Amino acid sequence: MKVLKQYSLLIILFLSVLLISCSTSKKDIVLAEFDKQKITVEEFEKVYSKNNGGYEVAKRDSLPKKKNFLDLYVNFRMKVHDAKRRELDKLPDVVAEYNDYKQKIGVTYLLEKELVEPNIKELYEKRKEELRVSHIMFRPDTAGFEGAYVRALAILDSIKKGASFEEMAKAYSQDYYSAPYGGDIFYITAGDIIPSFEQACYKLKPGEVYPEPVRTQFGYHLIKVTDRRPRVPEIRASHILIELKPGFTSEDSAKALEKILKIKEKIELGEDFAELAKEFSEDEGTKSLGGDLGFFSRRMMVQPFDEAAFNLEVGQVSDVVKTQFGYHLIKVTDKKQIKTFEEEKDLLKSIYQRIKYNEDKQRFLDSLKRAFNYEVNSELIEQIAAKADTIQVGGQYWVSNLKTEFGDSIIITYAKQKITVDTLMARAENLAEFINRRITKSTLDNMVSRISEDLLLAEAVEYLPAKYPQFAELMEEYKNGILIFKLQEEEVWNKIQIDEEKLRSYWEENKEKFQWPDRVEYAEIFVKSDSLAQEIYKMLKAGEEFDSLAAKYTERPGFKEKYGYHGIKPVLDNALSQKANLLKEGEFSEPFKNTNGYSIVKLIKKHPAGLKTFEEALPEVSGAVQEIESKRLENDYLEFLKSNYKPRIYYDKLSKAFVD
Repeated sequence: MKVLKQYSLLIILFLSVLLISCSTSKKDIVLAEFDKQKITVEEFEKVYSKNNGGYEVAKRDSLPKKKNFLDLYVNFRMKVHDAKRRELDKLPDVVAEYNDYKQKIGVTYLLEKELVEPNIKELYEKRKEELRVSHIMFRPDTAGFEGAYVRALAILDSIKKGASFEEMAKAYSQDYYSAPYGGDIFYITAGDIIPSFEQACYKLKPGEVYPEPVRTQFGYHLIKVTDRRPRVPEIRASHILIELKPGFTSEDSAKALEKILKIKEKIELGEDFAELAKEFSEDEGTKSLGGDLGFFSRRMMVQPFDEAAFNLEVGQVSDVVKTQFGYHLIKVTDKKQIKTFEEEKDLLKSIYQRIKYNEDKQRFLDSLKRAFNYEVNSELIEQIAAKADTIQVGGQYWVSNLKTEFGDSIIITYAKQKITVDTLMARAENLAEFINRRITKSTLDNMVSRISEDLLLAEAVEYLPAKYPQFAELMEEYKNGILIFKLQEEEVWNKIQIDEEKLRSYWEENKEKFQWPDRVEYAEIFVKSDSLAQEIYKMLKAGEEFDSLAAKYTERPGFKEKYGYHGIKPVLDNALSQKANLLKEGEFSEPFKNTNGYSIVKLIKKHPAGLKTFEEALPEVSGAVQEIESKRLENDYLEFLKSNYKPRIYYDKLSKAFVD
């Protein structure tokens, strides 16, 4: 019996596994279909998530909300399908708009995917570590880079045979700051230094020397890594300083050391570091704060202080540290952790753009040149330059003379495409950097280089949809948007026909919807000076005409010629109309402060609330009728789609969406 139970259990387990393995995947569950087109659960989840705050948010949405979205999405898909059936996607203006958009965003997308994203991810990983580095530098000097390289190789050979790197640095390094310290340049991290130098450093383990000289703009370097450790981006520390003033004696130093050691004893006996800093520290800038220096990163403090502080744990107090400022006791009070990639992304981009992007972009362009069999007719450039004389880009002489001789000649070939000199010049005339430049060999070389960059990147964009599905989806969405716009134009906007009879009929039936609020008609004199406003007010009280004074004095732009007239405004429109509403017709106000000046308002007439005439209501009536007609035509078109494509929607399967 026991064996039978175990056997039954095995059958149940087997059937469970079988059912799970045979369960239909989301890409096979159809939620809707029409004219041989299908919308699956997988597609619905993707679109719904994108439009409703992401997958996790979408999971919590109600079934009615998802049902409503599914209805709208089916309508959308039918419209796109109908547009393609009509071949609207092949119309020249649609193709042109699509290609223009693809090129505009494609180049940015290409460089982001091929250069920026991989490099900033690599940079982020590297910046999790900091390296302590020593180097021996050989400057080009009179012998140039070749001479510096020869000297570097000779010293490197000695090091490989057992010579001390540090002693060689002291004897031969031309970095005169680090040479006395055996070439030590302290801790660095990725993004802080020249890319070629950084690349070599990160290939080494502690104690290793890079196997060949590394070139930078400063010369050649021999590189040794002496330490690698997890990077702490910032620490917060406090310190107690017993100062050594300039010109201090050995006796001064001994007294200062004795004093700091006594403070150290107090700390070891349990006295509070911050209180001791307030009492004894001679750093006037921090003693009142208990010695708090705030957060700081590597290399912000002098090296002995930096080294001691970054070797402490939170809450730990250092031994006595001597710097050029005196003797310190240091206590670390906090440490920051490395931020997430997303938090650091903008900073990483900024670092990458500054130190490495241009170099990487040029390498990428060189790879495109090889891939697309790029060639430049250098001989042709020489010929044009020899005959151009003083001709400028865009100049008439080019049009009449050189164009005839060279215009149709091929100057660039790539990816089976040929660029003529005419095409090159036409493109150059649209680039501000070349306008009115003399056509010299240098100008032509720069022109070819600059325009070739655009051509090569544009060609590379054509391969993006195949390489990056997300880009293909993005472009498909944009194309669908163009098609929907075209359909709306054909089926709705171009079919709207509204005449006066229809507008007047709507107004007659809906007069009560078109009402004026309480309004006031008024004029204003505005001046920036309080004293001038008071003078104008006195003149008004003495009987001078408001219009004349407004034409003479008002400083509101565009209102002198209108005698300060503002027209008829709703009472609640602004502060001026509210002020005018407090007056009787024909009265004017006292001067009052108004934004950056002073105003005097005169009420011309009050216009009580009431129905608008047909003419007054016409803009609103026209808008309302257009909206009604648009909805009617839109509904007619949807009915046409349903009749033609007969969509079937399986609402009962919606429950399978967003189920993990």
